Amino acid sequence: MWSFFARDPVKDFAYEIVPESQEKSGIWSLHRGKRKTNGEPVSVFVYEVAQGTELQTQLAKAAFKRMKTLRHPNILAYVDGLETEKSLYLVTEQVTPLAVHLKAQAEKGGSGELEVSWGLHQIVKALSFLVNDCHLLHNNLGIWAIFVDRAGEWKLGALDHVCPEQGDPSGVALPAPKAVYPEMEKYDPPETPNSGGDKWATEVWRLGCLIWEVFNGPLPRTSSLRSLGKIPKTLVPHYCELVGANPRARPNPARFLQNCRAPGGFLSNSFVESNLFLEEIQIKEPAEKQQFFQDLSENLDSFPEDFCKHKVLPQLLTAFEFGNAGAVVLTPLFKVGKFLSAEEYQLKIIPVIVKMFSSTDRAMRIRLLQQMEQFIQYLNEAAVNSQIFPHVVHGFTDTNPAIREQTVKSMLLLAPKLNETNLNQELMRHFARLQARDEQGPIRCNTTVCLGKIASYLNAGTRQRVLISAFSRATKDPFPASRSAGVLGFAATHNYYSLTEIAARILPTLCAVTVDPDKSVRDQAFKAIKSFLSKLETVSEDPTKLAEIGTEFLFVFCGGASSSWTGWAVTGMSSLTSKLIRNAPGAEGGPEDKTPQASATHHAASSGASQSHTLEGTDNDDEPIGERWEDEEDWGSLEDPEKTQTETDDWNTDWSGMTSTKKKASRSSASMAVKKQSSDWSSSGWDADDSWSNDKEGQGQSSAGEEGWGNDWAEEDPDTTAASTTLPLPEGVRLASEYNWDSSSSAKGAGHNDLFASVSQRNTTSTAGDGWSAEATADWGAEESWESVDGSQNLSKAELSKKKREERRKELEAKRAERKAAKGPLKLGARKLD
Repeated sequence: MWSFFARDPVKDFAYEIVPESQEKSGIWSLHRGKRKTNGEPVSVFVYEVAQGTELQTQLAKAAFKRMKTLRHPNILAYVDGLETEKSLYLVTEQVTPLAVHLKAQAEKGGSGELEVSWGLHQIVKALSFLVNDCHLLHNNLGIWAIFVDRAGEWKLGALDHVCPEQGDPSGVALPAPKAVYPEMEKYDPPETPNSGGDKWATEVWRLGCLIWEVFNGPLPRTSSLRSLGKIPKTLVPHYCELVGANPRARPNPARFLQNCRAPGGFLSNSFVESNLFLEEIQIKEPAEKQQFFQDLSENLDSFPEDFCKHKVLPQLLTAFEFGNAGAVVLTPLFKVGKFLSAEEYQLKIIPVIVKMFSSTDRAMRIRLLQQMEQFIQYLNEAAVNSQIFPHVVHGFTDTNPAIREQTVKSMLLLAPKLNETNLNQELMRHFARLQARDEQGPIRCNTTVCLGKIASYLNAGTRQRVLISAFSRATKDPFPASRSAGVLGFAATHNYYSLTEIAARILPTLCAVTVDPDKSVRDQAFKAIKSFLSKLETVSEDPTKLAEIGTEFLFVFCGGASSSWTGWAVTGMSSLTSKLIRNAPGAEGGPEDKTPQASATHHAASSGASQSHTLEGTDNDDEPIGERWEDEEDWGSLEDPEKTQTETDDWNTDWSGMTSTKKKASRSSASMAVKKQSSDWSSSGWDADDSWSNDKEGQGQSSAGEEGWGNDWAEEDPDTTAASTTLPLPEGVRLASEYNWDSSSSAKGAGHNDLFASVSQRNTTSTAGDGWSAEATADWGAEESWESVDGSQNLSKAELSKKKREERRKELEAKRAERKAAKGPLKLGARKLD
């Protein structure tokens, strides 16, 4: 029992002192410490009774009592304490003596005036609180009495000599500082104690000494105060008032603060204003908070790093979580995030970002997408797939084109972290719908570019099923940049195609692009064709070179261009959509746009000159339902000739949204030839693009086999190009031919504007074909493909369509008559016998 009462109370102390962390601070020794329960860092002031005099022990106990009862934001905060017969332990927030802090800052280049101005503002405010509100005198103000916390804020401490202005009511007077420390005499004012004037006049004099030491170092003697040294010019007049010989002329701390805050004063700057706003942010109006956060991002670059991490960041997080600050906090939040370590970023900012993605605020969502590059490296795959991607995909179907554009661009960064299902199924489904149906040409172009850049992350089955069909569709887009993207996409992903696919599927598609209305698209097509043919020829001569030419092919295609294909993607995936929206909302030619009469007439005339543009079609109204092409859910049919259904949101869907049909061949025929209806850009409005400076845009190509991309190339009819006029792209938009698509061999200076070049780079391996397959030797159906060309060149589209419907009607009537003749005449009145 007696051992319990004799137990050392220090062992039960809730804080642990870090060894070898002692610094002298007056009669106290300052140690670093931490809370035993959670490791929270603190500072511990320790006074050993045995090592001090009776006078010093009296001061230590007075300071211990004063720290417990005195609370102010600018005074060192008391956390806990322990008083024993042997020692006094005073626990405060984690701080560093100002002299040590200034020395460390000097080694880094010196403290900036902004930091010092706010520090002096805090000390003067604390002194004003003591003098004017508490009617106390500090009596120990100096650089040794100032401490700096983790945020770089200055705190007033060393309360050993604090006493009331009128003296202690108990009659016990504390000794003056110079009685304990004789060297303190140089900080005393020149007047005698009873010479008159306000009691706080001495405090203001010592404030002047503090200012001198902050800018010039330790004060050697009292007369040195006359030499201004490095004191800023804006502070000199107010400093001279503090150290004036007449105590009655010295300003009260509150008035000194007011004078320095006047326009042009030392304390009148953005840093001080920002700090004062943060101190009162809880009582500010929402509009004021919005404006503050908008201006804050511009000022953060000049603010001290520690202040941003420990003062601004908590306020930003609080403002978002509880203050409904919205998207305006994102820009300053990410700026402050650059100062954090990976662990701190993961702990403080990532949870907030994950929560932000679930917001329905469009401004918040688009800001997150635009600045995703700043935080994507800190996101783990589990959080991306379960908490972020499900919310991001909603942007693909957003009615705002800018959000759709940014969502597509963000996939370059998210793709490496997506799982199998999200990447190869969910994302591909949205990409198919965007490329087929989005009304904004730049978004369709960006989708094609993004698909080419993330191809290395797709599995082999998805690449084989998607890439050729997607890039083939892009070559039929009415937007020239999209057609060029399709051609360059083939070249950028050349390693993923077998020789059979190149010969039987890619080259026929590229050949159709050689008559594109846009010269830049034609030029890219010719380059691609030559490169693919060179690859085929090289392998034909020496099959052992198949593995070697994969890495050489793209260099041959680019021909020493100054930019990489990833660099082109930045232009393709730039603010093109935003420009369209800003200049002429909804003007981009889309599926619902109406075509001007002049453009439609010109297109119809051009169609008559195209040989394969008049291939035979069928009337859907007379076609049996069982023989029509229907919608399909997946991309599997793109590579499987046995499947005959397509989905409107798939790569297989024709741009015009028209339904294709297949025609039955003769019953005695051993195989069936698939017939498809030709797409007409004019009828679907793709040739109208009023957003590009009100000029006519180059019309895309249409073919007789657009809808049935799932069929074998051996069964398709040749594609043709409708001639039309093209004008230059809008200002600021670069042609796709100006870029090098090789993400693995970016030329010098090519990627300095490519925000995503590093993301998309990945080594690829070439795939070898297994020889000429049956696809390449199947029946091309040439007879039926050309049967109506000669007789319909001079017919307009309306006349041609009418003619075909009439022929189809006659054909069906002949078939019905044939079936009736085979059954023989009907016998009326006949009765069946049992």
